Amino acid sequence: MASIDEQFAQAANYWDLETLYTDLASAKGKRLTPVEKLHLRGLLCGHSPAEIAEKLGKSVKGVEVELCNTLYQYVKNLVGKRDEKVDNWRNICEWLQEAGYKAQPPAQSQARNFFPESSVVNITNISIDNKQLVIIINLRIPISPASEPPKEDLNSNGLTDI
Repeated sequence: MASIDEQFAQAANYWDLETLYTDLASAKGKRLTPVEKLHLRGLLCGHSPAEIAEKLGKSVKGVEVELCNTLYQYVKNLVGKRDEKVDNWRNICEWLQEAGYKAQPPAQSQARNFFPESSVVNITNISIDNKQLVIIINLRIPISPASEPPKEDLNSNGLTDI
């Protein structure tokens, strides 16, 4: 079985967990326990308390009570929603996203996946015009030499013979 730190590890791909752990520890008044971190990662991965309980072999009611008494309270304090009711576990993810804890994927890496490595991007001018930011970009993307489309044998009615 995976260690407690490895479970729901994919949350780190989408959330700034270290900052979130630190800030929640401040809201709590002491460090989060490994179990609190585990439950938080489960929520951030989009799992309901029932799904978290099932994956961890725990009682659903027990996980729900733990979340209500711990993480939900810390998150409410952290994001300034002390008086709000947690109607649904998804509120926690929404509030944390609104507070800026969702990691932004680097634009550079997305562009690398889309454009060939030999592509060149030059920003030639940046100005503010009529309360709008104007950026002029010169983008050069190499293309492979055009290959001729495959020749097909068409019969008299325009259909390919197989």
